[in-house]
Amino acid sequence: MGRRPLLLLLLSFLAPWATKALRPALRALGSLHLPTNPTSLPAVAKNYSVLYFQQKVDHFGFNTVKTFNQRYLVADKYWKKNGGSILFYTGNEGDIIWFCNNTGFMWDVAEELKAMLVFAEHRYYGESLPFGDNSFKDSRHLNFLTSEQALADFAELIKHLKRTIPGAENQPVIAIGGSYGGMLAAWFRMKYPHMAVGALAASAPIWQFEDLVPCGVFMKIVTTDFRKSGPHCSESIRRSWDAINRLSSTGSGLQWLTGALHLCSPLTSQDIQHLKDWISETWVNLAMVDYPYASNFLQPLPAWPIKVVCQYLKNPNVSDSLLLQNIFQALNVYYNYSGQVKCLNISETATSSLGTLGWSYQACTEVVMPFCTNGVDDMFEPHSWNLKELSDECFEQWGVRPRPSWITTMYGGKNISSHSNIVFSNGELDPWSGGGVTKDITDTLVAVTISEGAHHLDLRAKNALDPTSVLLARALEVRHMKNWIRDFYDRAGKQH
Repeated sequence: MGRRPLLLLLLSFLAPWATKALRPALRALGSLHLPTNPTSLPAVAKNYSVLYFQQKVDHFGFNTVKTFNQRYLVADKYWKKNGGSILFYTGNEGDIIWFCNNTGFMWDVAEELKAMLVFAEHRYYGESLPFGDNSFKDSRHLNFLTSEQALADFAELIKHLKRTIPGAENQPVIAIGGSYGGMLAAWFRMKYPHMAVGALAASAPIWQFEDLVPCGVFMKIVTTDFRKSGPHCSESIRRSWDAINRLSSTGSGLQWLTGALHLCSPLTSQDIQHLKDWISETWVNLAMVDYPYASNFLQPLPAWPIKVVCQYLKNPNVSDSLLLQNIFQALNVYYNYSGQVKCLNISETATSSLGTLGWSYQACTEVVMPFCTNGVDDMFEPHSWNLKELSDECFEQWGVRPRPSWITTMYGGKNISSHSNIVFSNGELDPWSGGGVTKDITDTLVAVTISEGAHHLDLRAKNALDPTSVLLARALEVRHMKNWIRDFYDRAGKQH
């Protein structure tokens, strides 16, 4: 098959992948929240109700009456019927309980905003499966997995909540999301401005489409993170690819590499591209979760994990074998910080689960994000963006072909100045910031930049080790939300 398009490489914000083409970058978008093993969801730590709402499978056609149950969570401990608000999390590509437990910001501000918290699960993820076990059977069953259908689900759910919860009817709703969920939050405010008074779109790469930003920007930011985290760190990684190619050119070299990298199964010459993709994806994932404190998403990680990784990659001018031994030590920080792992499994990030299947289908239809590398501005092997290769792989897997310009047709690309009340937050360490809104567009389409922030650090729970930049960002976000709420009640008062 040759080199997989980098595009699919990266998107599931840190989840395992399915489509061969989706390797490091595109996969990353779908992967940040999705555990490799769905049963490893954290124990329920928050106090919420789990509820279900009957949604139409197709909001935009009239020849099917089929429905499904959309799962959603509600927490109303701090909600006030008088002067309160509804913070509505626009669920993305994974189990909604996982997002709920990893969006501490909403819980932290609930009391101040007198807010009811609602976390809505995205169709085709978690338990919200339109066709049950057959939801991923073929493209006919997957045909209703689109961002437009998901936004319509959110609109119908908000209508239902306002109709059925006493006191909720005349309250302002604010859409909140991170990553793909942040894109959905922004798009929800654009498409349903009568339903949400504003949106907080954290780490939302709404411009990572077509040629709105250079296809190389994502991997360039990953490289910058490593370059700034240790002397010669990115250069060591850049040199490692040729070292792997040389070492893997003989049978004895393959055997040595298997041992040096402590791999669970012996390498063959056919595995080398997959090995390099797996290593690339590890560096991408580290850039996304380069948090200022120890964290445990897919893996237990130390604070500022890239700095820890780069301690092993200080000298690029060593022999191939020593360089690869150093690469192993660096990989071990990500895969075995706890010291419990006996060997490294290069198919670990490609295990299939419902979440990853859904994301690979989305990346093969609407969410077509171009990625490329040149090996000069970044630390990866050169690879150009190849839409035909992606299209052929998507057709082979799903029987569909991508529509690369549909998202910009639907949501406006860079021509969004007619919209209002959206805060776009981005961390400068986050590679997805390259496709995000990082400068104010108008005085109500506002960019918030977090200099020491990785992937939506601002949506995570407050932490004693939070850098000043994220404290300021959250304060600014809350101020905007309070303004939206106040304006809503001011207008309501004038109407009466």
